Amino acid sequence: MAKEGAERAEETEQMIAQEAGPEAARGAGGGGGAGGPRAADAKEMRAVLLAGFGGLSKLRVGRRPMPEPQEAELKIRVKACGLNFIDLMVRQGNIDNPPKTPLVPGFECSGIVEALGDNVKGYEIGDRVMAFVNYSAWAEVVCTPVEFVYRIPDDMSFPEAAAFPMNFVTAYMMLFEVANLREGMSVLVHSAGGGVGQAVAQLCSTIPSVTVFGTASSFKHEAIKDSVTHLFDRNADYVQEVKRISPEGVDIVLDCLCGENTGKGLSLLKPLGTYILYGSSNTVTGETKSFFSFAKSWWQVEKVNPIKLYEENKVIAGFSLLNLLFKQGRGGLIKGIMDKLIALYNEKKIKPMVDSLWALEEVKEAMQRIHDRGNIGKLILDVEKAPTPLMANDSTETSEAGEEEEDHEGDGDNKERMPFIQ
Repeated sequence: MAKEGAERAEETEQMIAQEAGPEAARGAGGGGGAGGPRAADAKEMRAVLLAGFGGLSKLRVGRRPMPEPQEAELKIRVKACGLNFIDLMVRQGNIDNPPKTPLVPGFECSGIVEALGDNVKGYEIGDRVMAFVNYSAWAEVVCTPVEFVYRIPDDMSFPEAAAFPMNFVTAYMMLFEVANLREGMSVLVHSAGGGVGQAVAQLCSTIPSVTVFGTASSFKHEAIKDSVTHLFDRNADYVQEVKRISPEGVDIVLDCLCGENTGKGLSLLKPLGTYILYGSSNTVTGETKSFFSFAKSWWQVEKVNPIKLYEENKVIAGFSLLNLLFKQGRGGLIKGIMDKLIALYNEKKIKPMVDSLWALEEVKEAMQRIHDRGNIGKLILDVEKAPTPLMANDSTETSEAGEEEEDHEGDGDNKERMPFIQ
């Protein structure tokens, strides 16, 4: 074990030296001046910077001071970062109590342990890990408390590991901790082609005789048809389609859309059924935050009458993994869930679906893709990937008119979007 740890540490040091350049490598060996320019560079890192809330022009890649681990923290050399819809909402400032800018976005990553803070046990330099981070994940190096760090299974790649924590923990908690999924139940999940949607479908397949109803853009149907029992176009009248197949409705509704879908979801619940809201993507339309769209979406939310819930034996709930982790101190609970999920992965019962890999410099185009609901599975920022030449000009002219944008958003020019390149 000690020999293994030493070999991993040596590999990590070699990687750092290669990335910092030959001068830094010489400095590490004692032959370089500590005050030279490369020594200064070695204390900095590349990161995605959000200068202020708003459109894509607020994002750029720059250099930041490299963090060092505090007590009970791990320092991780990042290999890959997960990109989630919540990151788009953060960029717009479309969340409660947004942090101050400038900031480095991102909440999950995978990489190699580079240093240990005081009182850290159970990890060694060189360990392959995935982690939750309270912002600042989209960078070459992150530091995060050890309670938010988990070992990567041997046959899981770094991009898969960056696609794993947020999606699968969210799906597992909603299905099993909140809604108590059991054999023979039925589930309706929106955005079935996204990262959480696919995690939900895979976890449902681990329980006998679970029926999964899903909505997704029609172009995704061919790719995900085998993971969902009944698949509907996201713009179709899915309420009538579900009732045609299951007149009593469904046991669980997982809603990341909000707006008018809240009332529809509640109407589809069977007695003792559970509706869970875990997002509000319908509030996002144009490139920047729109108070009109936000107000319209919430105006469409059906007013919940507790007496009606009581009479109909229905449950309405909400779930926010980030709040559970970083505001409500449930890291220990999440650690137990991750252990169960990693066991399911090792049994080959679940596997994260990666849509595409993007360089840090391509973060705007990656956000464009997730905004347009173009992804099937998870988008990943690959820290070591070189940007595609077409995207390397760091254009700020990209339009971000989503599928649901309306004419009144005031984006009349509708510039042509940059093409997606795998």
